[in-house]
Parts: sequence; C-alpha cells; structure tokens
Amino acid sequence: MSDIETIEAEALSAIKDAGNLAALDEVRVAELGKKGRVSGLMKQLGGMSAEERQEMGPKLNALKNRVADAVAARKADLEDAALEAQLANETLDLSLPPKPEARGALHPVMQVFEEIAAIFGDMGFAVAEGPDIEDDWHNFTALNFPEGHPARETHDTFFFHPQEGAPAKVLRTHTSPVQIRVMEETPPPIRILVPGRVYRNDWDATHTPMFHQVEGLVIDKGIHMGHLKGCLSDFAREFFEVDKAATRFRPHFFPFTEPSAEMDVQCDRSDGAVKVGEGKDWLEILGCGMVHPNVLRNCGIDPDEYQGFAFGMGVDRLAMLKYGMPDLRPYFEADPEWTRHYGFAPWLTPSVSGGLS
Repeated sequence: MSDIETIEAEALSAIKDAGNLAALDEVRVAELGKKGRVSGLMKQLGGMSAEERQEMGPKLNALKNRVADAVAARKADLEDAALEAQLANETLDLSLPPKPEARGALHPVMQVFEEIAAIFGDMGFAVAEGPDIEDDWHNFTALNFPEGHPARETHDTFFFHPQEGAPAKVLRTHTSPVQIRVMEETPPPIRILVPGRVYRNDWDATHTPMFHQVEGLVIDKGIHMGHLKGCLSDFAREFFEVDKAATRFRPHFFPFTEPSAEMDVQCDRSDGAVKVGEGKDWLEILGCGMVHPNVLRNCGIDPDEYQGFAFGMGVDRLAMLKYGMPDLRPYFEADPEWTRHYGFAPWLTPSVSGGLS
C-alpha cells in the first residue's frame, strides 16, 4: 500500500500528458479499469483485517476519486479543444465578398462620341437625335438628292419592303435627316450636333454595313465659309490633342451643300503610323460645306435671310486614326479582350479643359 502516492503521481501525470481522447481513455483503463492499478489495490481490501480496511479504505477511495476526477476534467478540456478545432475548420464566412475589380470598358467608338460632343459642346452646340428608319423625304428629297442619284439605289442603301400605298422606308444613310427634322421644327438660330448609327451596303477593313457618324449644323444670319473653317480647324486641334493641326479644304460635291469641301489634316505617315500635327502628308477626315439654299427652302427657311454650314464625319474611322486600330470589323465582334485592350474607363468624362482621352 506504500505505492499509493507513487501510483497517484504517475496517473495524474499521464492524464495531464494525454494529447487526445483516445490517449486519455488508455490512461483511464490502465488505472481504473478492471485490470487497472487502482482497481487492483481496491481488490486487496478483501484480504485485509478490519483495522486495515478501516485505515486503507478511505485512502484508496480518495485515490480512485482523485484519478477519476482528473480523467473527467482532462476529458472536458480535450472535448472543448476538439470542438473549437472543428468549428474553426467548418466556419462559413457569411460576410459579403470584397467588391470585384471592375472589368468593363467603354468602347472606343463611344469614347470618340463623347470627345466630339465635349469639343462642340464647348462651342455651344446642342445634341440632337432622330430615328434610324427614315422616309425618302427626310433621307433624300429634302436634302436635294435628285432622282436617279446612286445613293437611292439598292447597291448602296438598305430599303424596306414598301407597305401598300406608301413609299419604301430606308435605314438612314447619314445623320443628315435629323438636320431636316430640326430645321422643320425649330426656327433659327440653330446650332446642333447629331451623333448616331447609319447604314450603307458595304463591308471591308475600312467599311461596315452599320457605322457611326456625327454631323453638325449651324443656321443663323451672316454665317459664311470662314465660320466653318474656323470651327472645324479648332475641332481638329482639340480632337487630336496637338498644339497645331494644319488643315486644308478641297472643293468637293455634296447635294445638300454649296459650296462643298473635304477637310484634310496635316500628318506624318512614316514608320507605319499616322501622326497628326506634323509631317508633309495630308489625310481627309470629314466633308462639309455651306447649306444649299434648296435645303433651307425645303425646311421653310428663307435662304435670303439665313445661311448656314454643315459637316459630317465618320466616328469609327476617327477612332481608328486616333487610337491606332487597324481594322473596323473587330468593332462589332464583341470580343471582350479587344474591348479591354482598346477600351476606356467608363467613369472618366472627356472635357476640353480637363482632357479628352
């Protein structure tokens, strides 16, 4: 019986060192099981005298209780630790995920629309819009297109099947019909910018069946060609973001303007790149002219009292020229990689004072 203290010390030490429930149960069985050391000492009480049992019984019961209490306490600690580990491994994060990085981009055509609108808006132009499907009057006749003009043929223009008793509608071939609608409804002075989609029967690296155009119109008293040249020369300098952009105007023909011209900008074409504002080459970027008196009359405006100028430019080709895209066709292929490469941050608004691109 002199081993009681030794057995207790060893048992308590083994219980403390048990690293998991399985190891603790092995200690419990070794000490308190049927063949355990503490149980073996309890069995010896039957062979003792009454005096010895009276002395050893309380000591052995106390030993058994202390070992059992130590096992129970250690078991509770190990179960708590196991539960904490399980909870840590099975935790579900119910908080909102972080805001993903923005991946959208503004198409370069839309960027150029915004840049052009910012430049002419700074000159006092207001934006006007109209329908994509037009009638013959607004798309051709009011704009002084004669019968038999090539633009009236199906090889150039998309015509709808005519409804009974009505002329055929067309997908507008330019944004000029909006000029007619504005002049019919609004008395001068007029100063508008007309952006939009237009449609022509063409398809190659520099032409598409649907493309984007911007036209401008100014109607007022005393308007002359000098106003047109100054307005468009200022536009070229601002759009290409150069200190100087030399321009020249070559005589041309459009049914709706007289005189008519095409405007070129000075550029350098060396090294396979087009650099505006330097070099000795020239590049045509738009058509323009003084509004034809017949167009003014068709809209109810007296050409002896009011004059005006108009201009039109292809937005897709301007975007190609400014931002170095070699082919128009990917504009319409909805390739996200192409858009991410050539696109612009959608929240940055171009302005003449703050910068366009």
